[in-house]
Amino acid sequence: MISIDQANGLKVFAEIQANTANNRPLYIMTEGDLITWKNDSDVFDIGALSVGVSISSDSVTHKSISEKKAIAEKIPRAVYGIRLLVNCIPIIDEAGNAVGAFSAFYPILHPIAAAFDHFASILAEMFPEGVLLYMTDLQKYSYRQSSKVFDLPNIQVGNELTENDIALNSIKTKQITIKEFDASTYGVPVLGVNYPLFDENNEVVATFGIALPKEIAIQLRDMSENLDHGLSGISAAIEQLAASASQIHENEQVLNKEINGIISLSEKINQVSVFIKEIADETKMLGLNAAIEAARAGEAGRGFGVVAEEIRKLSEQSKSTVPQIKELTENIKIDVDKVIEKSNGSLNSSQEQAAASEEITASIEEITSMASELSSIAKQL
Repeated sequence: MISIDQANGLKVFAEIQANTANNRPLYIMTEGDLITWKNDSDVFDIGALSVGVSISSDSVTHKSISEKKAIAEKIPRAVYGIRLLVNCIPIIDEAGNAVGAFSAFYPILHPIAAAFDHFASILAEMFPEGVLLYMTDLQKYSYRQSSKVFDLPNIQVGNELTENDIALNSIKTKQITIKEFDASTYGVPVLGVNYPLFDENNEVVATFGIALPKEIAIQLRDMSENLDHGLSGISAAIEQLAASASQIHENEQVLNKEINGIISLSEKINQVSVFIKEIADETKMLGLNAAIEAARAGEAGRGFGVVAEEIRKLSEQSKSTVPQIKELTENIKIDVDKVIEKSNGSLNSSQEQAAASEEITASIEEITSMASELSSIAKQL
């Protein structure tokens, strides 16, 4: 308890404390149940507590007077619209009677709200694209801090919360709320994130929100989607080219086998030529023997001698075609060797083309995957 003189001394102290204390208290003095003096701060006031207003019989101040003792008590939000801690000290006269009370009302702030002015201005400049930080109580916006490069004029301290405000959803659901807004709401695309803040009884008492510009993220997402579509088309074309290269490779393999078959046939022709030469040599010898025998037979063998001569001529002619056949087959073999060489080169090239196409396809698929991941990241920005 304090005397009337001590109470007057507290007034001076209270006037200094009102705007210097971190929690910006509100002070009142009563005579009986009537408020006779009040000192509020620049940022905190309770309109219901004004000079000339009588306090209710169930108030902490009235209880302190009636019980003649100092009382500290928390007042729920339902009484004055804000959570409060009240310290009341009864004032006694010279006779020791409680004739009034000196009361200090302290707003109970969430730790984030108490520190908002200290960290928000620093944090706001840590976002290169800009950000708006804000806090709400259960009905309205109570704090805001924009960055130099981004602001939302629609959100101002004192504005009542509406159904469009994600803070209201966080209050109702007691969960983090994330929502994308198109330009129709704030004039620019915005990503809003809101966190419910709880008291010691796990009740939501406020929210903390972050609003981020989404214009660059949307542009990034559009670019990534266009890139994704473009790469998908390129990938399809490369896959078709790879399929064609594989078909060419198969055709070259078949051609190579057929060329090898021609070489084998040329070798068989050479074998036949050798056989023809052998037959021609033997026929020539037979013709020579027949001519000798015809000469021995005299006039009777003259006709047979003519036949033998013709046989020898045919043998010479057959023998003379053998080098020509051999020369032709050798030329065929030379040409075939050249074709084989080119075919092998084409075969190797088609193999390399197929392998390169597969590598390009794999690279395109990797880039496409990166584009899809980029689009997912853009959606999260």
